[in-house]
Amino acid sequence: MQTRLVIGFAAAALGLCFAAPAPAAGPPARNGLIITVPVRLKQAKVVFNLDHLAFEGDEPTGLQYLRVMMRQFRTDGTKAEIVAIFHGDAGYMLLDDAAYDRVRNWRQGNPYKEQIAKLMREGVDVEECGETMAYNHWINSELLPGVKVNTGANFRIVQLVQEGFVQVQP
Repeated sequence: MQTRLVIGFAAAALGLCFAAPAPAAGPPARNGLIITVPVRLKQAKVVFNLDHLAFEGDEPTGLQYLRVMMRQFRTDGTKAEIVAIFHGDAGYMLLDDAAYDRVRNWRQGNPYKEQIAKLMREGVDVEECGETMAYNHWINSELLPGVKVNTGANFRIVQLVQEGFVQVQP
């Protein structure tokens, strides 16, 4: 009996979907591309899990995703809460110039500091994992200005997901 009821509701819902007029296609974009499922969010709660090294050429994929998402949210007027949590292999990206140079055997300072500072000015909360810091013997004063330190990235991600954030892991 319950199975038939569920199937009946599903069939009715499908019938409504098929009977509804097709949504208007979005405007053409590059090379004849037409968006047929436009996505515009009124609000969004997103946690970026930035724990591994992934690059598009020399550009960290996670920073690129953050920039694209922030730009789209601004364009659409989306009320967004975004937390970017760096840990594990990607934890070094939040180090200040001196610590970055020491850890990465580099001499030109942190190449990501301007991008990260801009994201923070745009409202992204940027956090470093305390466990990653302890493992690598880093201290708070070695981080970029404004970076917060959490107890541990995995615990923080669980906490945010329980608060309704959606996890993105580029």
